[in-house]
Amino acid sequence: MLNSAFHELPQGLQHLLARQHDDSDAPVAELPRRAFLKMGVASGFALGLFPLAAHSQAAPAAAGLKPVQQPGAFVAIAPDGTVTITVNRLEFGQGIQTALPMILADELDADWSRLRSQLGTNDVAYADPLWGLHLTGGSNSIKNSFTQYRELGARTRAMLVQAAAARWGVDAAGLRTQAGVVIGPGGRRLGYGELAQAAMALPVPTSVTLKDPKQFRLIGQPTGRLDAAAKSSGRQSFGIDMARPGQLTAVVARPPVFGARLKTVDDAAARAVKGVKAVLRVPLDRGAEGVAIVADGYWPARTAREALKLEWDTSQVEKVDSQRQLAQYRELAKQPGARHFDADMAPLDKAPKTIEAEFVFPYLAHAPMEPLNCTVDFDGQAATLWMGSQMPGLDGMAAAAALGLKPEQVKVQVQSAGGGFGRRAIPTSDYVVEACGIAKAALGAGVRAPIRTVWSREDDIKGGYYRPMHLHRARIGFDAAGQVLAWDHVIVGQSIVTGSPFESGMVKNGVDATAVEGMRAPYPLPMRLTVHHPKVNVPVLWWRSVGSTHTAFVMETLIDQIARETNQDPVAYRLKMFGSQHPRHTAALQLAVEKSGYGRTALPAGRAWGVAVHESFESVVAFVVEASVQNGQPVLHKVTAGVHCNLVINPRTVEAQVQGGALMGLGMCLPGAAVTLKDGVVEQQNFGDYVVPRITDMPQISVHTVPSTEAPTGMGEPGLPPLAPAFANALARLTGKPLRELPFPSA
Repeated sequence: MLNSAFHELPQGLQHLLARQHDDSDAPVAELPRRAFLKMGVASGFALGLFPLAAHSQAAPAAAGLKPVQQPGAFVAIAPDGTVTITVNRLEFGQGIQTALPMILADELDADWSRLRSQLGTNDVAYADPLWGLHLTGGSNSIKNSFTQYRELGARTRAMLVQAAAARWGVDAAGLRTQAGVVIGPGGRRLGYGELAQAAMALPVPTSVTLKDPKQFRLIGQPTGRLDAAAKSSGRQSFGIDMARPGQLTAVVARPPVFGARLKTVDDAAARAVKGVKAVLRVPLDRGAEGVAIVADGYWPARTAREALKLEWDTSQVEKVDSQRQLAQYRELAKQPGARHFDADMAPLDKAPKTIEAEFVFPYLAHAPMEPLNCTVDFDGQAATLWMGSQMPGLDGMAAAAALGLKPEQVKVQVQSAGGGFGRRAIPTSDYVVEACGIAKAALGAGVRAPIRTVWSREDDIKGGYYRPMHLHRARIGFDAAGQVLAWDHVIVGQSIVTGSPFESGMVKNGVDATAVEGMRAPYPLPMRLTVHHPKVNVPVLWWRSVGSTHTAFVMETLIDQIARETNQDPVAYRLKMFGSQHPRHTAALQLAVEKSGYGRTALPAGRAWGVAVHESFESVVAFVVEASVQNGQPVLHKVTAGVHCNLVINPRTVEAQVQGGALMGLGMCLPGAAVTLKDGVVEQQNFGDYVVPRITDMPQISVHTVPSTEAPTGMGEPGLPPLAPAFANALARLTGKPLRELPFPSA
């Protein structure tokens, strides 16, 4: 039964969650939006995010429109005609600070050369118009705000036209717009800058006519990013670069084992370091304790932290060991568990051909280039926060609770972030609450200044909230034609959502929907899927493309193995399985095949083709790759992508997202790309022992999209899941041995 907080959600979201809760055995492809979005939603309402709608710093809604529909919160036109568009998402590399302005500017008929963009705040106007909370995640930014930003542009344009008509004393119906100018009878012209003040004082139209897609001037055109010059020249400011007048910097000594508390603290040497303003014992996430050093710069703070002499009490917390954990997972996989799919397994024992496979996937750190940080200016009565937040509304609410303030007393100024991959969208707001706790404790100790709390690279990698470790086991029976007769599957891994306030809406029959997304669909398989969610003292969180990080690898390598063992071409086998039920999968795969030369081009000696196709976040990506083994090491040479994401807003953005996703997917394959624990301590701490892909690992890659005029779907994450299985399938064709783990084993 859904909990009472469920009924505080917008009705549309209630409907979607209820559908999932009541659906006992639907294919994953039929679930409404996969779990990532709903996780963010539920965590928001758990902390009272939705009452935030009652407070807004934007102008009151006019003409019955909601704050998210009001142009005044999104469009500012300067007297010189420069248009500044506010983006209701976090920009952290995905190009949304250009793509959303393209949509609005197209309907506005703005002059793109005079367009600027900026990020928003935790104001209710900048909430996701579908989900009702502030969210950058789940690849939903374009998908959910496409119509919103079109209408914002069209409303602004209508007001400008009406202002021009009033100025000239003519009928607005006879006017047209072009490149930031209203054009009237006899060729008269008024720039948007000349009309802006009068236009924005007019009533906001409740309904507007949107352009026919044939009239788009910007949408669909390859467009350079608005932030490209700043980022390529080093002038772009990120959250970690925040520098307020009088600002201090804090770093925190955290326990070596998650949840541990302090036994003794000797801070005499730390207090003696020049520049140190305060040494504070502070509560941390998950019941832990730590010591914060507040100083006039990062290096004094870090130097003082290294001078601390601390004893930790780890007696009350589980000390996870990766080897023991794997053994425990293997034992769990043998036990009866929660059932997700429940097909008849009787044909399995009589099947002419069988496959038995075990897959192991480690914990993964998000490891963005910019470590976590949050700057807090708190005077006891109000607070302003600056950070790259994926959920500024939720983080603002958490900050208010931590500081003892009302929600309306906290303003979150969203800053560009140097990556995130899910780590900046966390239900506990751990790093935000930590920063606020430090600011409050410092104020209590007589230190009144903005305080920037900074995590080091080591803090970031050792600091928890990883992609969960998973174990998969499969027994598959099939015939000589590749017809699957029975597929018995077990998944063991921590639940991301269990224990959260929205568990009742997201965990059905004991199964966390994020753990099983990507299983079975789009293939018509008789599958029994059993799931175990052990409780482990390792904090876990979504990681770019969430469950598809492991389910795509399992499904696509096993499908490929069936094709090999029945002497079928892997492309033809997949297309036969798709039939007429999955035209987008078919189109994406056929496009990748066509552009790659698969089946027509002879590969150099020692190379093999690899194929994989996967849907996530309502977009389909197919990869055809070329790979080899050189000196015992797998090498990825070439990747060709076929993408079906419906209407493409900016082809350059889609290309970049697929390239970045593919590289991150390749990173999962590299030996050393794993987080492991020994006696409760994370063994990795920096890029020297936690491997991430580098530019030298990047293969030649080409990206091709299927033409479509349907409403756009997500592209921030779908480029990641199919890369690893496509690579593994090529290697299996070379070596004759299927790969069963990520990262690939060392030679």
